[in-house]
Amino acid sequence: MRERLRRLKKINKWKKLFIGLFTLNILLIIIVLSLIFWPVSNNEYPSSNHIDEQESSEFIIRTTKQNLNSLVNAYTEKLLEGTNHHYRIALEEDVHLMGELPVFSSTVPLSVRLEPLVQPNGDLILKQKSISVGLLELPNKKIMEYMGRYLPMPEWVTINPEEQEIYVAVTDMDIQGNFHVSVENIDLEANNIALKLNVPYETLGIQQLNSESLRGLYEED
Repeated sequence: MRERLRRLKKINKWKKLFIGLFTLNILLIIIVLSLIFWPVSNNEYPSSNHIDEQESSEFIIRTTKQNLNSLVNAYTEKLLEGTNHHYRIALEEDVHLMGELPVFSSTVPLSVRLEPLVQPNGDLILKQKSISVGLLELPNKKIMEYMGRYLPMPEWVTINPEEQEIYVAVTDMDIQGNFHVSVENIDLEANNIALKLNVPYETLGIQQLNSESLRGLYEED
């Protein structure tokens, strides 16, 4: 009798284990099937109203006044080729323009110190701080008037005697490759200069990225 009871207990124990294992397998199968056949949610792509048509990309280029000084003077030398005029730029704690102005049948040394002021559109205004022409005592406005009359300047540089400043339209510079340059920041004392370079996609032979092409990129992903 005891032996029979012991066998029944053992059978019941194995039966419970079997039922538990069977139930666990059924649950796992249900979970796997649920994951397989669970409806896939559709990705919501940005609407065309929130996608701006892009024609170019902008890059910030940081440089030093030494590098910029070399570039400016290389450009100036090229500009003055074939002329009898001489002047150069030195980027120090301010912008120092040094050269010569023709007076009668001779020339006199010119020294102008200017403070660079970045404009909201990326252009630059060089505000006159001090100015002298040799030993001549002339009004500052008159000296700047002579500068505008006798010193060759690029088309995008304008000398304004009345305001005693030089307007440098950096954004109007004609650069090969159709790139567009503007001034982001200029701090000569801290030797911190940042320029913004705008690269049109058309220049690189890249099609304009509009809402349709951007949507296609999203859908491919």
